[in-house]
Amino acid sequence: MPQHPLFNPANQLTLVRILFIPLLVAVYYSPFEWRYIASGALFALAGVTDWLDGYIARKYNLTTPFGAFLDPVADKLMVAVALAILIESHNDVMFTLPAIVIICREIVISALREWMAELGKRASVAVSNIGKFKTTLQIVAIVMLLAFTDEKHPLFNQVGYVALYLAAILTIWSMCVYLKAAWPALMGRE
Repeated sequence: MPQHPLFNPANQLTLVRILFIPLLVAVYYSPFEWRYIASGALFALAGVTDWLDGYIARKYNLTTPFGAFLDPVADKLMVAVALAILIESHNDVMFTLPAIVIICREIVISALREWMAELGKRASVAVSNIGKFKTTLQIVAIVMLLAFTDEKHPLFNQVGYVALYLAAILTIWSMCVYLKAAWPALMGRE
């Protein structure tokens, strides 16, 4: 008898990542001195579960349609919520611009992938190496920016800013790659 997708270990890790979202918000806004380090650690742990759920699903042949749907949703929700928290706390246009670029790109590419899937051409906008590197930089940036404030750890905070800008640049680049691949379908030439 096939296992229910909710009891699949890879999918359970993805669900845990979604449960981390309200926990991240609660920890970040808590009155405790350790809240920043704990927030960064929680986001880093979410990044590890992202890698781990994919590894488990592939290694043990546990891929499911539910997991294929839920995994990118969990990733995008976690990143968007973390960036929203940071936009509010930084209250600075120099932070808001790259964060908005990243959030908007995720919406555009999610819609593009959904539309291409309806056309049966999902593979033409599959995740690329640029996208994977962009995701790694996003995780590094967000962990550094959550964990280290400019007042107490300016060097680590600046590393987070640089990583965020590099992630935003790769975000635009990868979006252009995906749009170029989908362009013939978008223009009705296929």
